[in-house]
Amino acid sequence: MNLISDILYWISTGLLVPVILILILLFIRSLILIGSFFGQYLAIQKSATQIRKALSSVNSYNVGELDSHLPQKNNTLVLSYMRQMLAAKDDVYEQQRLLSEFEIAVDKDLNISKMLSKLGPMMGLMGTLIPMGPALAGLASGDIESMARNMQVAFATTVTGLVAAAIGYVTQQVKQRWYLQDIVNLEYLANKLKELKITK
Repeated sequence: MNLISDILYWISTGLLVPVILILILLFIRSLILIGSFFGQYLAIQKSATQIRKALSSVNSYNVGELDSHLPQKNNTLVLSYMRQMLAAKDDVYEQQRLLSEFEIAVDKDLNISKMLSKLGPMMGLMGTLIPMGPALAGLASGDIESMARNMQVAFATTVTGLVAAAIGYVTQQVKQRWYLQDIVNLEYLANKLKELKITK
């Protein structure tokens, strides 16, 4: 039994360095995510009003002219797919394929946020529990310095993991709202293009 306990202890203590390295990488990735999220936010703020205005004035007769009313200098994901759908206005199946591709691209963009929100707490918890064993052993042997050092690592990993998870969670929630509106707009455009095909 002691051998099994020793093996488990060696495995857990051996995982501490990889866990800390993963947490550092997650934290760096979360900072990069904040930068790209802010840039995406500015681009969406600029284009959202123009897209809404362009779509509100579109009907089955002038839908082909929609491209000229869309923001020209802005190249957000939804605008790129809107232009592709307008280029394939006579092909219903191509429009459906583009809608499905847009959903895949959305899921791919959300993957980083999802990963951070799930892996952050996991790695943080592992980084908390692993040093607790040596900390308790230090307390039992009267080595207060070793205990304090291990407790410091435990608290630092917890905070780092939670910060990365919080950034991932917030960006995921906001992006999901953005992309839900984008999907609504693309489906509306697809329906208008269908009407155009019927009226021809």
